[in-house]
Amino acid sequence: MKTIVITGASKGIGFETALSLLNQGCYVVAIARSSEELEQLRSQSSSKNLLLITADITSKEELEKISSEVAKLEKIDGLINNAGMVLNRSFLETSQEDWRSIFDVNFFAPVQLIRILKPLLRKGSHIVNIGSMGGFQGSEKFPGLSAYSTSKGALAILSECLNAEFSNEGIAVNCLCLGAVQTKMLEEAFPGYEAPVSPKEMGSYISYFVLNAHNFMNGKIIPVSLNNPD
Repeated sequence: MKTIVITGASKGIGFETALSLLNQGCYVVAIARSSEELEQLRSQSSSKNLLLITADITSKEELEKISSEVAKLEKIDGLINNAGMVLNRSFLETSQEDWRSIFDVNFFAPVQLIRILKPLLRKGSHIVNIGSMGGFQGSEKFPGLSAYSTSKGALAILSECLNAEFSNEGIAVNCLCLGAVQTKMLEEAFPGYEAPVSPKEMGSYISYFVLNAHNFMNGKIIPVSLNNPD
């Protein structure tokens, strides 16, 4: 049985990914800020292989709590850095505080999680960073998303860098740059837009990817998109 840690697991893509992993017999460590929404995972799945951790991944103290809880499992097989924050604001109206906030969630939190959980990742494990087509080089960019897209671009490059450092230990690192999925985050960025992919569909894909794709690819930045907006 594989043990997978996933952040942002209380709603949307993260929730559906966690549910898909549970239904495939995995042990899932689901992390999110909302304990009430996390608890819905228990009611949605008959699996008992579930550890819920309510935590703010931007907090040093909360990260230490996550480290302590996950360490009890001794070894893990995968980490999905899914939690994210979107900001739709023009570049000139985006304050330095805004930039720091979005990078704290989208970039620095994954950096710290990887650092603290790295000793627990067994040989053959897989780190999957959830990026965005907005952070994929050469993709179409949209007004108001400069901070969001830049933070996701940084996460993509980090994935390539970690592959260079971790591959000799048998730990794969890939980044999935997601396009439009019908989530609350998409609705914030593009009000009224209807995405061609549901959270359940994307969650099923990500669960398959974390369990299998590292057998075929490593250090890759992969676009996962059907159409615009990306």
